[in-house]
Amino acid sequence: MAISIEQAYIDTFEDNVIHLAQQKQSRLIGQVTVKSKQSAAHNWERIGPTDFSEKAGPRQATPENDTPWSRRVSQPKPYDNGDTVEQDDIMQMLVEPKSAIAQNFAMGSNRNKDDVIIAAATADALDGDGNLNAFPASQEVGDYTTPISLDLINEMDMKFYDNDIDPDEPKCVVISPFQRKTLLGLLEVTSGDFQGDSMALRNGYLPNFLGYDWIVSTRLLEPVVDQVDCLAFTQKAIGLQINRDLSTRVAEDPSTSFMWRLYAFQQLGAVRVEDEHIVRLKLADA
Repeated sequence: MAISIEQAYIDTFEDNVIHLAQQKQSRLIGQVTVKSKQSAAHNWERIGPTDFSEKAGPRQATPENDTPWSRRVSQPKPYDNGDTVEQDDIMQMLVEPKSAIAQNFAMGSNRNKDDVIIAAATADALDGDGNLNAFPASQEVGDYTTPISLDLINEMDMKFYDNDIDPDEPKCVVISPFQRKTLLGLLEVTSGDFQGDSMALRNGYLPNFLGYDWIVSTRLLEPVVDQVDCLAFTQKAIGLQINRDLSTRVAEDPSTSFMWRLYAFQQLGAVRVEDEHIVRLKLADA
C-alpha cells in the first residue's frame, strides 16, 4: 500500500495534495511520428532515392531503376504502475487519494513515453530482415570532453545539410539542464546583436535558435558520470507505436479488506526510422 499516506491525515491540516517536483507532460511526443496500431509490431516503410540520367537519343529503352525499399520495425512493450488505498485512510483524509494517485500515474505515463523515445533514438534499430542496425558513427559529434558550443552546433547542423535534409523540416535539440546553462553563457545566444528578440536574455528561453526547437530534459542517457547523449532530430527520425495509451482501473479488492486498488498500464514501442534525420551530441555534462 501507499506507506506514506499517513502524512496526509487530517491532523496535518492540509486540504490539497502537493505533487512533488516531477516532469508532468511528455516533452518529446510532439517531436516524433506517432502511429496508433494494435499489433505485435509495426513496419515503418522507407524508400531510398533514385537519380535521373541523360537520355542518349531518340527511341531509347525506357529506364528501369530498382527503387530501394526498406523498413524499420517497432515492437511495443507493456508498462504498468499500481498502488492501493485502505478504506480507513480515505476516512481520515481531507483529500481524495484515489484521484491524486491517478494524476500521479498520468504524469508517470508521460515520462515513460519520453524514456521510450530517448532509448530508441540511439539503440540498435530492427529492420525488416531481422537485422539490428547500430547507430551510425557518421551521425555523431563530440567526444564527451567538452560541453555544447557553437562549433559543435554548427557541426551538428552540417550533418543535416550533408544528408540533404530539407531546411524547412522542423527540427529540435534535446539538451540537459547543464547544456542549457552553457548555452546561456554564450554571447551569440543571449545578445540582441545575434538574435533580434533576445528572449534568452530576458527569461532563459531559447526561441528557435538557429532554426531548432530547444527542449530541456533530465531523462537523457548518461554513458558515465558527467557525460550525456544529447539529441537533435526531425519528426521523421523516430517512430512511436502506441498500441494502448494510458488506461487506468480503480476497483475495490474484496480479498483485502475491500481496499481500493489502482492500476495503470500502457503499451508502446519506438524505433529509429531514418538515421539521416538524427544526430547524437556526445557532451561533457559538468
